[in-house]
Amino acid sequence: MFWVIVVAMAVVVGGAALVALGGGGSLPEAVHDRIAARLPQERPLSRQDVDEIRLPMAVRGYRMDEVDDVLDRLGAELAYRDTRIAELEAAVAGLDAGREGAEQPGSEPLPGLEDFAAAKGATALSAPAADGTHPVAAANGAVETAVDTPERAERA
Repeated sequence: MFWVIVVAMAVVVGGAALVALGGGGSLPEAVHDRIAARLPQERPLSRQDVDEIRLPMAVRGYRMDEVDDVLDRLGAELAYRDTRIAELEAAVAGLDAGREGAEQPGSEPLPGLEDFAAAKGATALSAPAADGTHPVAAANGAVETAVDTPERAERA
């Protein structure tokens, strides 16, 4: 009887070794029994993506009310973000369009000085040009002089 048990154990150990080493055939490919969370990889997430996602349950499960609260908050924040980005992009586009059609600084008369210039019989006063010269003064033959600064006064 002892020898029968030893032979049976040898057969079991040999069979286990044969299976472990691959001699008994291979295991079939694993079957995915979960629904994959399909989130878009080629674009940012939107509120609709969050609304449509369905998370699989595990053996232990999850607290549905907590997950639903988190997903609701995430969806609301995504919707707010998208709306805010669209508003800011529209504002920037409006500023860019206004900048293209605007006149250059210094090309319009200074406010409130048109009446003064008309009373003196001169042309309307305007702001100095970008290079520091004044178009009206230069047209009337005025000569620009440097303003003394404290550094220049010390040198003199």
